[in-house]
Amino acid sequence: MKIYIFACVHNAGRSQMASAFFNQFVDPDLASSLSAGTAPVAHVHPEVVRVMREEGIDLAKAQPQKLTYELVNTANALVTIGCGEDWPPVPGLKRIDWPIADPRAKDIPTVRAIRDAIKRRVLDLIEMESLARK
Repeated sequence: MKIYIFACVHNAGRSQMASAFFNQFVDPDLASSLSAGTAPVAHVHPEVVRVMREEGIDLAKAQPQKLTYELVNTANALVTIGCGEDWPPVPGLKRIDWPIADPRAKDIPTVRAIRDAIKRRVLDLIEMESLARK
């Protein structure tokens, strides 16, 4: 089974959304994901929780966590979203960087647009990696 880590700075928005979408759409026999941050905060941003509920995903109890070398060493791929420069290269680890704006403190229409961009990228990644549900 492949493990994908989605990482952003606070692990309270972009990476949480990406990991949730990935786990929703990926074949669970082939892969799973988790999210982390280079400087995690206490909770997921409320505007992110709100727009993800519109997609049927509840992130209210999701707990931001620190991106560590121990965590990265369990993964096959690291998808950084706005924090790629904060994480040094790891030999043998597939790296992908998505330049997507931080949704923190943005208005709901902007957060929805960010959510939708992340969802499209996740679906494209799952297709490119041949990890879709059968």
